[in-house]
Amino acid sequence: MRLPPYPYLKYVFAALLSFFLLGGEPVEFGSEKNFFQDYLIPKPVIHIGLGVNLSQIQISASAGMKVYEVKTNYHLIAGNADEAFIKGNKEHLTEKYLIQVAQTRDREEAERRAQEIRFIIDRKVFVTTGNESGVAGSYKVVIGDFLTREDALSYIIKLNRLGVRDTWIVREEVTEKESRPLWILINDELKSLRDATVLYFIPSSPQSYLTYKGRDYRGILTLRASHKGIVLINTLNMEDYLKAVVPSELSPYTFPRIEALKAQAVAARTYAMKNLGQYRDLGFDLVDTPRSQFYRGMNAEHPLSTQAVEETAGVVAKYKGRLIEALYTSTCGGATEDVENVFLGPALPYLRSTECVYEKQRQWPVATQAYLAPVYVEGRNVSPDIALMISLGVIPLHTDPAFFGEPADADDMQEWVDRASSLLGKPSLESPGTLVGGVTIEGFLTYLVHVFGWEERITRLLLDKEAEFVFNSGNGWSEQSRSMVVYFLQAGILPSPESVGPHDRALSRGEAASYLAKMLSSYRDFRDAGIFQGVEGQELELRVNGDSLNFSLAPEAFLIRNQDGHITFVRSLDLLGGESLRWIHRDGRIVYLEVLYPVYSNLLDRSSKYHSWSVRTSREELGKQINRFYPIGELQDLVLGNRGRSQRLMELHIKGSETDAVVRGFRIRTVLGLRETLFVLDKEFDAEGHIAHFVFTGKGWGHGVGLCQVGAFGMAQAGADFQEILKKYYRSITLDKIY
Repeated sequence: MRLPPYPYLKYVFAALLSFFLLGGEPVEFGSEKNFFQDYLIPKPVIHIGLGVNLSQIQISASAGMKVYEVKTNYHLIAGNADEAFIKGNKEHLTEKYLIQVAQTRDREEAERRAQEIRFIIDRKVFVTTGNESGVAGSYKVVIGDFLTREDALSYIIKLNRLGVRDTWIVREEVTEKESRPLWILINDELKSLRDATVLYFIPSSPQSYLTYKGRDYRGILTLRASHKGIVLINTLNMEDYLKAVVPSELSPYTFPRIEALKAQAVAARTYAMKNLGQYRDLGFDLVDTPRSQFYRGMNAEHPLSTQAVEETAGVVAKYKGRLIEALYTSTCGGATEDVENVFLGPALPYLRSTECVYEKQRQWPVATQAYLAPVYVEGRNVSPDIALMISLGVIPLHTDPAFFGEPADADDMQEWVDRASSLLGKPSLESPGTLVGGVTIEGFLTYLVHVFGWEERITRLLLDKEAEFVFNSGNGWSEQSRSMVVYFLQAGILPSPESVGPHDRALSRGEAASYLAKMLSSYRDFRDAGIFQGVEGQELELRVNGDSLNFSLAPEAFLIRNQDGHITFVRSLDLLGGESLRWIHRDGRIVYLEVLYPVYSNLLDRSSKYHSWSVRTSREELGKQINRFYPIGELQDLVLGNRGRSQRLMELHIKGSETDAVVRGFRIRTVLGLRETLFVLDKEFDAEGHIAHFVFTGKGWGHGVGLCQVGAFGMAQAGADFQEILKKYYRSITLDKIY
């Protein structure tokens, strides 16, 4: 059994058998219970660090809390407090730097490498354990200590000259003195605290919860001294912890599929159980940041992710009977990578490169009878505006482009404008004015101003000088009418001053429809927006703000493909699920359906905004970034080396004016400041033939190992359950319910 992290409390266990302190070893398997001064926390229990080296801590309770001071016994400070303010010593931390020169999964090999380096340098060389990925089983050879990053960078130059090139700077914090709280203000009473004190904040009732920095927390809070300053710890049940982690890591608002959230729950539970005690020296298991797992307390909880946690309670992933390192990444860009190629640690048989596609991918055909050919006005295709007006019932259904090319008819225009204004709830005017005979652009715009009541807008919000500057042409426009034109230009209704023409120019139906559509859109977007989920029977299943809605598609509906803003009217589409949609429905049927295509792809993570990306940076700026890690001098060039099975870059050669450097694995992302290591590189040259800019075109976001979170959502959309999702990304695992 692991020793409690607070050995000075061991006498409390002997004297008070009913009291279990934070430092006790949590029972990982079973239904045993922990009591913290009569407050029940079911096991397994996890301890989450909410802050280290704190100086001012304010804790409040929703329905009261008990506050205990613990040294060699319990001392009740407050029996039913609403708020406590603690003032403590914030430790003066100095930082030191180490240089990592080798990493291997074999201890003896690490010791041999360390001995080789000791022969050629005059610095301390030692072997330590750990890996930046959190994957156990690797050993590092490091040189140190260095007081500043600059000292470490200078020494790297010396190492490079000696032939040691695989270097990496490691920063560590050092505390100069022991930390202790100074005083606590509670119930308007100031109390001093004893040395090496521990404070427990325990809700007065099971219904109460505690709050710190605007976040609400289940369980209890503990404040204690550590070698890195004052530490605040949240102790709670593992499943309650996961109820906040799962929605923080995979948003149920953006990815509302229960099976994907279940897969995330099992992965997060496995990671937490595997890494209990990771920060034992500070008194807790994990931190609340993505360095461990993102944990935002009760505020992050959502009914759908809570359901996912509850329906997988106690389920973990194992390989050959042991908990796996359940790594996961946001967006893998089409394939995950072998773990050793990213984190330079041991090869794990269950963390292998996996293509982010689903062999059972479903496709839903969506078809309509309507089709609207392009309608051009002054070189602009106004068909999308016309489709919007028809779908909203402003314009009767017409799909012949010739109809919209004809001159506008006064009676039709009055009906269109009247229907449009009624959509905004504007009362009908007793004397709306009239449009007589052929409709001119000046007459139509004047009519719009009158019906929509824009006279005051033009008078109050536009300066005469501004109007003169923007539109000062003749063509028969009066001074008042010129102000009207300028306001319509600024509102985005008219495309440009050049398109206006003479004041008595005849207006076509298509042009009038376009102006009217843009005028309505200046008030609000009449289209609903959501995510396509699938087809149930004859109805489309759509997701809007976490709710599922079902609509049938009208035969005369407009079906539109929007590819990066390029609009195309089509009669049929095959949807995979997860596509963003915009639509208009009338009488329970969709009459306008616009599909926003992210990419032409069947990759499961195609819906992620990080599926593809590009970064362009100057050679000078990138050089500054690289010199934070390697003293290369002026950046001269980058040379891409070997790649992994997923095409992620495994090795990068950096050429500088002072020295060269070789970077491997996940560090490439850190050194270059990119989202991922799955990228290609283009170079732009100046007139003298020197590199001026580097352009990185890549895919994905994260480290690219293990479960792809957006890919899990894609599989769930296609009908996969959480077991199938997990067994795709974690090879040859078994799922086991351990409590």
